[in-house]
Amino acid sequence: MQCGNCAAACPLSNGETPFPRKIYRFLQLGLRDKVLESPEPWLCYYCGDCNTDCPRGAEPAETMMATRRWLTTQYDMTGLATLFYRSPKWEVAAFSAIALFVAALFLFLHGPVITDRVELNTFAPAHYVHIGDQIMILIVFALLGANAFNMYRKIMQGTKVPLMLYLTQAPVFVLNYFTQKKWRKCGTGPSSAWARHFFLFTGWVAMEVLVMIFLEAFQTDVVHPFWHPTRFVGYYATVALMIGSGSMLYGRLFKKEENLHRYSDFTDLFFLILIFTIAVTGIFVHFARIGGLPLTTYTIYVIHVAICVGMLMIMLPFGKLSHLMYRPLAIFLTTLKAKAQKD
Repeated sequence: MQCGNCAAACPLSNGETPFPRKIYRFLQLGLRDKVLESPEPWLCYYCGDCNTDCPRGAEPAETMMATRRWLTTQYDMTGLATLFYRSPKWEVAAFSAIALFVAALFLFLHGPVITDRVELNTFAPAHYVHIGDQIMILIVFALLGANAFNMYRKIMQGTKVPLMLYLTQAPVFVLNYFTQKKWRKCGTGPSSAWARHFFLFTGWVAMEVLVMIFLEAFQTDVVHPFWHPTRFVGYYATVALMIGSGSMLYGRLFKKEENLHRYSDFTDLFFLILIFTIAVTGIFVHFARIGGLPLTTYTIYVIHVAICVGMLMIMLPFGKLSHLMYRPLAIFLTTLKAKAQKD
């Protein structure tokens, strides 16, 4: 456990951030506060090379993954992340409760049900759905923002950084959020894993932009031609989400010999299942709409929206999806600390 081979094998490890060994030492010695102050677990992309090269079979990459799960529970001040990681039943129950609540809202507040043709915007006016989206995202961002601020306080404790440095280094956060570029330097053969994740991520971003910003143009009763921007981008997002999540599910369920997929927590699988289901129900709504099936369209639409809201409310502030914030934030804070110490 003390040879340091894992840190030597990792191309992202350096003198300032010597992981995984540094985190191993903190964990072995029970230095809880030191782990909380460490950004290193988030700098690991789990390529698995350290697992392959470890002479003791200590699985350092999985230790880093387990540490990230623990850190997620520690950043969260509500205690829900701890509850969900400890009990899959509670996670499923919380998701189900939110999804059923959203379905009930549609059941009691929907508009007229037109059955001789598809009028989705009459059944669920896009303007009101958009307001609901905005309320949901404000709640989610408030929770995730509070968790991220808690992470910031722990990592930057005792470090003074000039305000101008935050501004000049802000592109580091943006670049790593949208590209995960450090992952491309990781491992002996990470390009396919990075490309698959990036493909999934671009589909996620495309769908979020359509739904959160352009919903009233995207959710329409007009059947646009294939090359119309909203329809084309919607197809791209659906394919990216289905292929990305589907291939990752296949890897985790059937190719566990790969370092990246050797171990899976319930929340890993549940998250991918939800993403795949969201993509499938979304494209089914589209096909039912252009196929002129009113009741089928309305029913699948309610299921689709309920799953989307439940997934975002659970996974973004408390679960797997929170790494979208924590990893680029850790890289940003590591950069700030390094530059502040040099100055």
